[in-house]
Amino acid sequence: MNLSQRKNYLQKFYYPVGFFLYKLHFPPNIITFLSFLAGTIAALFYYYDNLLTASLFLIISGLLDLADGLVARLAEKTTKFGAIFDWIADKWVDGLILGTIGYLYAGPFVATLAVTLSLLHSFIKPVVYSEIGYKEKIKGKIIDPLENVGFFGRPETHISLIFFTLMEKLETPAGLSFGIKFITFGTFLSLLVRIFYLYKHFGKIQDE
Repeated sequence: MNLSQRKNYLQKFYYPVGFFLYKLHFPPNIITFLSFLAGTIAALFYYYDNLLTASLFLIISGLLDLADGLVARLAEKTTKFGAIFDWIADKWVDGLILGTIGYLYAGPFVATLAVTLSLLHSFIKPVVYSEIGYKEKIKGKIIDPLENVGFFGRPETHISLIFFTLMEKLETPAGLSFGIKFITFGTFLSLLVRIFYLYKHFGKIQDE
């Protein structure tokens, strides 16, 4: 899948939101916080079984997460803190959503596995930055050795969650119980792809 490879296509959906917020002079860090807040509210609605409202807030959180970086670049206000805050907010939302859905629909073990794999799939990148480095950084955006490697990241997870939420609401067999397992398995395979890629390209390069 890897929707990250289709950034130009995805931008059609979130660019209007980002441009609108830019015109309103919204600070990028405030947008990140609103994404964090919307994701937290989504998890609460999932917990209380208000699925349609939960998926709506998850969509809002995702759009705001994409918009904050765009606004920062348009306003030329990219900061190191902003990049760090964005990572923290993303992982908070992902952990809370996946943990809540996993616990309610598949049990503690699947919930723990889903959160752990999601964190590993993302945080393998900063480890790579530290140990291997990255190609370049353009207006706060890091172009790294894992760029476009893997096929089931954050965009795929959120789209899958929304889809399986709708299936749960329609009371189909492919509801959230199946969906959280599908997401966990997809994230696991994608993490393996990244690990094998790193081994293939850097496995014989000795540490200095």
